[in-house]
Amino acid sequence: MTSTVPTAVQHADAQQPPITMFGPDFPYAYDDFLAHPAGLGQIPATEHGTEVAVIGGGLSGIVAAYELMKMGLKPVVYEADQIGGRLRTVGFDGCDPSLTAEMGAMRFPPSSTALQRYIDLVDLETRPFPNPLAECTPSTVVDLKGESHYAESVGDLPQVYRDVAEAWNTCLEEGADFSDMNRALRERDVPRIREIWARLVEKLDNQTFYGFLCDSEAFKSFRHREIFGQVGFGTGGWDTDFPNSILEILRVVYTEADDHHRGIVGGSQQLPLRLWEREPGKIVHWPYGTSLASLHVNGVPRPAVTRLHRTAGNRITVTDAGGDIRTYPAAVFTAQSWMLLSKIACDDSLFPIDHWTAIERTHYMESSKLFVPVDRPFWLDKDPVTGRDLMSMTLTDRMTRGTYLLDDGPDKPAVICLSYTWCDDSLKWLPLSANERMEVMLKSLGEIYPNVDIRKHVIGSPVTVSWENEPYFMGAFKANLPGHYRYQRRLFTHFMQDRLPADKRGIFLAGDDISWTAGWAEGAVQTALNAVWGVMHHFGGTTDPTNPGPGDVYDEIAPVELPED
Repeated sequence: MTSTVPTAVQHADAQQPPITMFGPDFPYAYDDFLAHPAGLGQIPATEHGTEVAVIGGGLSGIVAAYELMKMGLKPVVYEADQIGGRLRTVGFDGCDPSLTAEMGAMRFPPSSTALQRYIDLVDLETRPFPNPLAECTPSTVVDLKGESHYAESVGDLPQVYRDVAEAWNTCLEEGADFSDMNRALRERDVPRIREIWARLVEKLDNQTFYGFLCDSEAFKSFRHREIFGQVGFGTGGWDTDFPNSILEILRVVYTEADDHHRGIVGGSQQLPLRLWEREPGKIVHWPYGTSLASLHVNGVPRPAVTRLHRTAGNRITVTDAGGDIRTYPAAVFTAQSWMLLSKIACDDSLFPIDHWTAIERTHYMESSKLFVPVDRPFWLDKDPVTGRDLMSMTLTDRMTRGTYLLDDGPDKPAVICLSYTWCDDSLKWLPLSANERMEVMLKSLGEIYPNVDIRKHVIGSPVTVSWENEPYFMGAFKANLPGHYRYQRRLFTHFMQDRLPADKRGIFLAGDDISWTAGWAEGAVQTALNAVWGVMHHFGGTTDPTNPGPGDVYDEIAPVELPED
């Protein structure tokens, strides 16, 4: 894939090792941990069949529950809405069931290597996702300040876009040791990764993304910064991220998380749903044919959790929406952490006070999407005057911001994501119904494509989401603000509970907002595996010496610790 504004990443060729999203903060090879024939570890036989609460049935919760079941524990999954969390795939009323819309996660980089192992495990197929100027994207239109530019490659764009690309490359190289870090990540050179990152964390923790650009001589031009914010790199404009910590952005570009994206054929929600039903071939304690579904009454999770508190013996007591009260020796919490502040009544004793502070300071970004089904991929028709595609993947400074064209063949019904927006741009849509949103979007796109009648191709009602308005999410994903590194470190390292007082152990945090790579399914998987190791250790279990888990090597690769004073 070629980005609209290319990154400084030098993509791997056949001689270069692939990169992975384990990232600079905790350079642990989760993909190798999963692939090892020894498995993830074992617990004492005396603990087999013990119930463990898993709160949240998103990807992180289902992965954690699946792996705990394989060890011989009995996960009891609680889910307030539906299995999948922000892997949410929906259909269109009255349309062919094969037409789907990804309301949450819709594109996954190949550097998500642990995630890919689960995708392969459940036999899902992926295909290239049509990002701006990706190889699979026939054409892209960049529309800024009322002026549109049609491009099939970055070379088709005006010189100013190449100037902005060069400025970004220079900014990364001079301000963030980009080539050195990218090389170290490819080679999994942990000492070098830690050396570079320790210096950058100390230097940049208090810096915004925008401030990082402004500090670079390469971005002294406001016009260049403005274009970069509106067009961005990889998936499109990044100005909604300008107030966030530059460390968040560096994690993305170092690990190529914004490149070479692929979508899951048939929808991403299939992944957690298939794991829920899957009967592992290698399982301890439980008979062959056991699945997460079979361990739950009628094959469905317990309902929403309404209260969490500690009871005698440092056990975790869970009350659900049905009024049922159950007590567990351990629990894994994978829902968005703000649920602990609002939807769930919690005892302060659940976590140390500094962890509560970190939960309260978590910064979530808003996000909205709207999709419509259409009769066919009409955008591939050629304009008789210009010879160009009738319509293109579109980046604009208008209300729609990003428009994606999704098809499954020239003669089949297709889907348009009319708009995908974040933060302030998302909030602009919040008061509007799905149909009202569609009308504004069609008007906006009509100004870019005055000779294209999108409406006549629409064959069903639109579907939309605003994640900030979803009661069990209250936002799309975490994005640290400047100065939040210490908070994120507390949450990520929470699985190492030998460091906690005895009366603060037994409940483990997981989910992409606990990870260093929020907004990416890989972070959900990695923190689920951390929690699995934590629960195993809590029950007196161990990993095989040939396959040490994340907690076994923690002291060697622990995230940089900044002073608190």
